[in-house]
Amino acid sequence: MTDELIAISILWGFIFIYAVMATMDFGAGFWSMVYINRQQTNATKIANRYLSPTWEVTNVFIVAIVVALFSFFPRATFILGTVLLIPGSIILLLLAIRSAFLVFAHMAPTYEKLLTYISGVSGILIPALLISVLPITHGEFIETIDGVSRLRLDRLFTSPHEYAFIGFAIASTLFLSSLLLADYSNYADEMEAYQVYRRDALMVGPIAFIMSLLIMVTMRNEARWLYDGMMDYLPWLIASVIMFLVAGAALFLPSMKHKGRRGMPRLAVVAIVLQYFFASYAYGKAHLPYMIYPDVTIQSGFTHPNTFRALFITYIVGFIILFPGFIYFWRLFMKDRRYLQQEKQK
Repeated sequence: MTDELIAISILWGFIFIYAVMATMDFGAGFWSMVYINRQQTNATKIANRYLSPTWEVTNVFIVAIVVALFSFFPRATFILGTVLLIPGSIILLLLAIRSAFLVFAHMAPTYEKLLTYISGVSGILIPALLISVLPITHGEFIETIDGVSRLRLDRLFTSPHEYAFIGFAIASTLFLSSLLLADYSNYADEMEAYQVYRRDALMVGPIAFIMSLLIMVTMRNEARWLYDGMMDYLPWLIASVIMFLVAGAALFLPSMKHKGRRGMPRLAVVAIVLQYFFASYAYGKAHLPYMIYPDVTIQSGFTHPNTFRALFITYIVGFIILFPGFIYFWRLFMKDRRYLQQEKQK
């Protein structure tokens, strides 16, 4: 494997981890807003219980993405920064607003509902804007004049391909978050909240799958080079579909821990994460060697090999230090019943 492939694999790994964690995080904020007036189900309390310790951790990975992009592909960063100046600035502004209001929601109980609505709405807008980066890299919406690249917003926001991605982002955000909240509710023995989020997952899941099919349909018309590349990885796409079916079936299986309760949400969460991994692998491999089609490749945007090796060692050391902390955080947050019972009594 070449240095360029190792670097882009690290970057894509950060993007995948952030995509999964962020969609669950953003969706939890939205569900907290939706069920804020239905206290009898405890659905909002469950969402807030998940949201409170995770949004800080999630933001770590978006920083890692930016640092890795700038470090490994400095020549590509200039073009990406120029093209994504407007959508990137809007995303950063919304992230700042959402983070601020998540903090204020706990410090100003009088305005808790208003702040919950603001964080919930921004939690849906951010994934829609973030995923817009992907169709932009397909090359149809970038115009280069006198060596200066600029984004054609008129083409972008009149493209069915763009709206297919936006619909997929919103549906996936709601689907992944409802699945994880169902699993969290199940483990915390919140039966009513579990039934609410299981129902939501069953409703939103098929919509997310339909939007993924629309992406492929519109991609065939607007980015044929990428569509043909993904067809070369058809077995990965088929495996992705199989994992989606496994997740759906898991929500109907009898629970192994709770008699009379239907659904195995932990299996469903694992299957859906695998589904998105298989699909993203096919997409990423088909996208290579282009970072922005057809002008920027991983070779043309790559840093000096000596710089890469030094950075690679730094990332390895960093992960050795941080990984045990992430494992401890997961066990404390999702599996420690003392934590769950303590939060449940508040």
